[in-house]
Amino acid sequence: MSDAQQAVSAFIERMGLAAQSDGMPRIAGRMLGYFIIHGGPASLAELAQSLQVSRASVSTNARILRNLGVLEATAMPGDRQDYYQLVERHYLRLLEGHVERMGTMSASLAQAERELPADWAGAQARLADMHHFIDTARDNTRKLIERLARRGDKASTKGRS
Repeated sequence: MSDAQQAVSAFIERMGLAAQSDGMPRIAGRMLGYFIIHGGPASLAELAQSLQVSRASVSTNARILRNLGVLEATAMPGDRQDYYQLVERHYLRLLEGHVERMGTMSASLAQAERELPADWAGAQARLADMHHFIDTARDNTRKLIERLARRGDKASTKGRS
């Protein structure tokens, strides 16, 4: 195995471990690493062979990554297999999904603050603290998305010059 192949393999494995530490399936992280390096499109069979995992596992994790907005399904003319490729600037989709989930959490916290008795001071204080944290994190993540989107727009403009 060449040094480049070893580096790619190590990167893919590190991505798997990183995903696993975030509560995602390790295979999903390995697939993300594969697509960051190779882009795609790649068939489920190609992914299973390259990552040395079952096609069923690849299919399940491709669906997870597609639902997160990281992968998109695509087709190859004359071929009936399912193909996937990395969504351009997939990290923005991940952050947008995170903002949506934080919005749901914020609404839940606000509802609990309204519904619990005011004399439950400890619970109210913890709810308010968590609500402030979630709303601050959501606002800052929105700003990050905007900054990254502007950076991407500038980069794509430079590429066309």
